[in-house]
Amino acid sequence: MTDAITLLGTKGGPAIRPGSSMPTSILVQLAGKTILVDAGLGCTAALTRAGIPLTDLDAVLITHLHSDHYLELGPLLHTAWTAGLKTPLPIHAPEGLDTYWQGFLASMAFDIDTRIADEGRPDLASLAPIHVLDDTSHLRLGDLTVTTLRNHHPPIKDSFALKLTGADKTVVLSGDTAPLPEMVDFARDADLLVHEAMLIPGVQKIVDRMGYKDDRLLKHILRSHTPAEEAARIAQQATVKALALNHLIPADDPEVTEKDWLHATEPHYSGKIHIGRDGMKIPL
Repeated sequence: MTDAITLLGTKGGPAIRPGSSMPTSILVQLAGKTILVDAGLGCTAALTRAGIPLTDLDAVLITHLHSDHYLELGPLLHTAWTAGLKTPLPIHAPEGLDTYWQGFLASMAFDIDTRIADEGRPDLASLAPIHVLDDTSHLRLGDLTVTTLRNHHPPIKDSFALKLTGADKTVVLSGDTAPLPEMVDFARDADLLVHEAMLIPGVQKIVDRMGYKDDRLLKHILRSHTPAEEAARIAQQATVKALALNHLIPADDPEVTEKDWLHATEPHYSGKIHIGRDGMKIPL
């Protein structure tokens, strides 16, 4: 297995429209492990398009409990189960995910119970053990280690950046966050920093299109996310080997092109820049 990161879904936010990219999910293939980070809408089909059998996943990590990061977790696990999952697939997520999982199981009880009785499938509930992810987490998955950093994504407190290290390679995933000075040391000398990014001039257009009567959505986006320029400065200060922009805001404005993202970032970062698109595979 080639060590690589695949950006399965690169859109910031939960809404999709004709022609838009899909919400957040990232495939990490590193140190012999296959990890899904976040499970936004579309992640199940995206994994199969990337050539990953759903039964080959070694773990799922959820960075925070905004719907665009875990909406499809239940359907993913159910589909992996129908595809032959027989051994537990550990889920590492902030506190509260168990409420979602129990609700999903309850909503699908008729189907699950029928398939267990009629098809001889194993108990689905037991195949997804949930472990709480917090800022003290230090996971060991074979030769792959995962450490966390609490980022800044108000109003959600339990939101985390992840550092994955193995096979002499290090990848840092920022998660959803406003600019965070601590990210510089957390990402220091990483082979790849995948950082969320927004273009501020495009944010007002998003809010205007939604038609809300007050400015709460605008304030949320501006206080909870990172301007592309700042993501590039963090990458430069951390001396990472490459930067990938992800969770793009805006992601479905035809007037915003790759040139706009590069114009915002190239003056501030001297390394290789990848402008995320769904299905982009970045070898390590």
